[in-house]
Order: sequence, then structure tokens, then C-alpha cells
Amino acid sequence: MTIPTSSLAARIGTASALAIALCVPQTAQARARTHVSPYLEVDQTVIADIKGGSGDVLTYSSVAVGVDASVQTQRAEATIDLRYEHQFGWNKHSADSDLISGIASARYQITPQTLSIEGGALATRVRTDGFTGANGSLASAGSNHTNVYSLYAGPTLTTHVGELSVNAAYRLGYSRVEDDVSVTLPGGPALDSFGDSTFHSITASVGMQPGHLPFGWTLSAGYDREDASQLDQRYEDKWARADVTVPVSRTVAAVGGVGYEAIKISARDALRDGLGNPVVDGGGRFVTDPASPRMLAYDSDGLIWDVGVLWRPSRRTSLEARIGHRYGGMQYFGSFAWTPDSRSSFGVAVYSSIDSFGRALLHNLDGLPGSFTAHRNPFSGDLTGCVQGDQSGGQCFNDTLSGITTANYRHRGISAQYARNAGPLNWGVGLGYSQRKFLVPNSGVLAALNGTKDENYYGDVFAGYAIDPVSTLQGDVYVNVFNAGVTGFDVTNIGSYVTYTRTFGQRLSANASLGIDSVKAQDIEAIISALGQVGLRYQF
Repeated sequence: MTIPTSSLAARIGTASALAIALCVPQTAQARARTHVSPYLEVDQTVIADIKGGSGDVLTYSSVAVGVDASVQTQRAEATIDLRYEHQFGWNKHSADSDLISGIASARYQITPQTLSIEGGALATRVRTDGFTGANGSLASAGSNHTNVYSLYAGPTLTTHVGELSVNAAYRLGYSRVEDDVSVTLPGGPALDSFGDSTFHSITASVGMQPGHLPFGWTLSAGYDREDASQLDQRYEDKWARADVTVPVSRTVAAVGGVGYEAIKISARDALRDGLGNPVVDGGGRFVTDPASPRMLAYDSDGLIWDVGVLWRPSRRTSLEARIGHRYGGMQYFGSFAWTPDSRSSFGVAVYSSIDSFGRALLHNLDGLPGSFTAHRNPFSGDLTGCVQGDQSGGQCFNDTLSGITTANYRHRGISAQYARNAGPLNWGVGLGYSQRKFLVPNSGVLAALNGTKDENYYGDVFAGYAIDPVSTLQGDVYVNVFNAGVTGFDVTNIGSYVTYTRTFGQRLSANASLGIDSVKAQDIEAIISALGQVGLRYQF
């Protein structure tokens, strides 16, 4: 998983991000190119439960319009994958539905090497029937799903004043879950759901690279704020720090920083009825009591520090490892990036932060590579968990989309991704583990959540092979294991599919897909489904 310098700056300080940027190989300026490919697609899909479930056979036809586009010039870089689909159900078990999904990343250099503006957007779906994390099974979920939207934009300033490097950035982000996601499995407690949130982030730094002095230094500061609609929740983070980079050898540098940080998370209670029960709206969300006092879920301020090592043996390899004190305890985090050649890349990130669903989703978007290939589930048309960078890096959304809640949480984990494009074969793998420890007020409607933990393990392997100039094979294997400390229901989702595509002429292509998907929740029989699809696509 790629973590951009702007995200790192918010987590470990702008100087640390600068140190990492110095170790990331700089790619050559790509030639200007523009590719816009709108399409019309018609598909026929059949889904049958071969074990567990209702035993129903879902059959539906679908018509989709979409566009794949990429732009790369000296000043602009953008990638977009957008799709609208209407499904026509053949019986009562497969009702008509409209699906919108897409992912986009864009950056424009307003002035050469100084001022730029960038942004990203995501539209996707998640399951809402208690099978948390089983988003690979959306095709067989029926109507038990909801739409998730997120987008961000903002300017970045990078300039020099004499020997000083001056940097500043602002990000405005918005995330929304359209419908209720608080439905739980039988016997599980009803929890809160996410409505929408608005996020603001401001960072600024000034510093000098090693050279004129025997060390590099940076002074930086930042402010983050998120306001969530559910229970009027508020997150504020104010920080300032000083960092140094001390070269030890040609390939190794010692890094460290010290500063001050104040984080406060608060929320109001839910409105109560005459019996003292919380009031919920038509979507299952708690109705906020505006007269209730603001209750603290987390309040920490004081000294923060970290030290570590930065290793750059070549332009293609960089490693950073750090240990420090933040969030009231010791922290361990770092990253490793390796580009063995122009066709492959590998990255690992160990992270520790305080997150929410909205902020984590925006960090994922901010980490998208400038040019990428998005993978879609052929049976539902939805985006799969990971995107593959065309030149380096990639990004996975599996972890963030596996657990949706209004509550903030301590977020620890590790993620890794490898991708390779080699002639007719391109493939990649994304793996990760994360733990969420929820931070909510000790009193109020969500008090039972405080201190509980969720764990999520995920993996995604995708590959494509060009058999000849007119035919290709694409496949995907995915697994997600969600251990829910909140509800007590563990959910495992495993599946795979393969698609054969053949083109006829310049614009028309036909495809056939086969797949199998299994979802298993604790104390509930596994549901195993077989999936099949045939379709035609016309590329304009």
C-alpha cells in the first residue's frame, strides 16, 4: 500500500515525509498522452447457492455504460474508471437495481514545480446484512448493500526561499454512507452506523536539506478536523514539531523529531424517548440530542517524539524504520519501497494512528498512484479491493471498507503490495492485517463500544494474461477474515473468478466469466455460491 507524503506528514511530521521523499526514486517525465474509452456493455448473469443460503437461483440482465480514461502531460496526470449499471431482475429474488461505482485520481501543476492542485474520488458498495467484510460477495448479497462515496481536493505549495524549502498543503474531504449499515446477524447487538463527515487538513513546513549544514532540519505544524453527522462527533488534532536528518554514510541517515500534539475527540448523546431508549431515524441512525453536553471520547496532549533510520542503497530501494512516543504510549512504524525494475514494484507499510472510517477512506484516496488500473468483479460490476499502479505502487481499500462505524479508533497494522507487468502477463498481490480499538465516551449510547477491538486480515491476488492479440484471461482470488470483537461474529469471505475476453475488430468484444464465492459467519452455515456470466462490450 502506498502512503503519500501528505498522509505521512499528518502522522509523523512533514520532515519525516521529506526524508522519505528524498529516498523514493524519481520517475522520468512521461510523454504526454491522453486515452478516453467510453463503452456500452450488456451482460447476462446467473448466481446459484450450491451450499447453504436460500437455495434460490438469481438471474438478471444488465446494461452498463462507463468510461476508462487517463491523461498524462507535463502539467496534468489523471486516471478515472466510472461505471453506471442497471440490472433487470428476472424474478422476485433478483429485483431491478441501479449501481454506480468509480474511482478517480487527478493532479494538475498550476505553476511549474511550485503550486499544484490534486483530488480523488470513490464510489463503491458494501454489504449491510451483518456479513462484515464480505464485500467480495456483493453479487449474491441481493439488496443487502449500501453505497459509499468519498472525495477530496486541495492545493499543494512546494517552493524555495534561498536555501530553504517551503511546503504547505490543504485538503478538504467528504465521505458519505448512503443507507443504514447497522443491521447485524441474528442475536447480535445493534450498533451505530456512519452518516457523513467533512474533513479539513492543513500542513506547513520550512526546512533545509543536508549540505550547507552537516544535517537537514525541518519545522512543521498542522491542524486536522473532522465533523461527523452521527451524534455530532468531532475530531481535532493540532501538532507542531522539529525534525532533523543526519547523514551517517552515503546510503544511511539517522532521523528524529520532537514536538507537541493535542488530540481531542468528542460527541453528544442520542435523543431518548419516554422510556429512556435511544431514538433512531428511518435509516437506523441515532437521532442526536442537541441539548446533551459534549462528552469526551479521547483527550491527549503533550510531548511527542520519534527516532529512526533511513536507508537508501539505490534509487530503487528505500527503507525507514522508527520508534517513538505518541498517543500516550510507544509507537513502532515504518515503510519499505523497492522497485527492482521498470515493470515491478513492492511496498510494505507498518502504521499506527488514530483514525475514523471517513479519515481512513480519504487517506486511501490520497495514496492512489497517479496512473493505475482498477479491477472489477465481473458479476456485480463493483470495484475489487485493490488498484494496481501502472508504474509503481498501488492501493487497497479492503481494510477500510470492512468495518464501517462512526466511532474513532486506534488503528494499528501492516500492509504490503507487489505488482508486476511483464509482457503478456501482469499480476499483483495485496495483503494486510489491522486492528481497531474503538474510542467512544464512557457514557452515552455507544459506551459499550469503548475499548473493544476488531481485527481484519485480507488478501487479494489478481492477474491478467494476453493469450494472443485478440484474447485475454483475467482472474482474481480474494480472502477476508473479520474478527469482530464488537458483535462477536467472525466473518470469512473467500472467492475466485476468471474471465475470458475476445475482441472482434477494433470495438466489439465478448466475455465469459465463472466464479465461486463462500461467506461464513460464526455459528451460521457457510453459503457457497456459483456464478456465471456472458456479455458483450462495445468500445466507442
